[in-house]
Amino acid sequence: MPLEYIADGADPRLADYRNLTDTALRRVSEPRDGLYIAESVKVIRRAVDAGHTPRSVLTQRRWIGQVEEALGDRDTAIYVVPDEVAEQVTGYAVHRGALASMHRPALPTVAEVLEGARLILVLEDLIEHTNVGAAFRAAAGLGADAVLVSPRCADPLYRRSVKVSMGTVFQVPWARIGDWTSAVADLHEAGFEVAALALSDDAVPLREYAANRPDRVALVMGTEGDGLSRDALDAADAVVTIPMRAGVDSLNVASAAAVALWALAD
Repeated sequence: MPLEYIADGADPRLADYRNLTDTALRRVSEPRDGLYIAESVKVIRRAVDAGHTPRSVLTQRRWIGQVEEALGDRDTAIYVVPDEVAEQVTGYAVHRGALASMHRPALPTVAEVLEGARLILVLEDLIEHTNVGAAFRAAAGLGADAVLVSPRCADPLYRRSVKVSMGTVFQVPWARIGDWTSAVADLHEAGFEVAALALSDDAVPLREYAANRPDRVALVMGTEGDGLSRDALDAADAVVTIPMRAGVDSLNVASAAAVALWALAD
């Protein structure tokens, strides 16, 4: 595969990687030109193993061997730059080996990700990319078969989401839902009970719900500040809560997802 040594941060070949600060990228829900950024050799390897196609890789000289191993026999351009150029281009210290500009794969439909699934996670309007990434990591590690995200939920393929998930966003099938009415209709048609994780006077404690869980469960998690919307709660077949102690009313959404998935997994 071609190695291209670049010493000028203004080189147009580095356009995909330029100014990748969190502040800049948070203005874009779906990165331009159908691309996303995979950060670190481990994450790049997981993306490639999942069938995703790299457009190019930016790396430093010391990581060339690992990058070539991760890419296999693909004819992908590898841009080799000094440390200071990598930081100049991206806006931060690149210290995890490499960045890859990846072509976005076509997303499956909701029906496709539900087929054969028994436990899924539904993320409504999460705005923090770190929470989305952590929720995907919990889904992969604790037995969720798929993840659905709402139209306003942060992008699972945003650089920070991918990094926090350690590349597990490539392992778990996921799709974006439309409005709640159509999403719930799809879930019910597929035989899922919709369980909203929320604080409510009539909520069922998680341990009690898990002891009698339906065969197919869609666990719905709400946004970091206000929790689930009224539409999501009204559409739920059950409201489930994690009992808390010491005056703490709730967990971080990704932590709550991990606890609930662990309790509900087979």
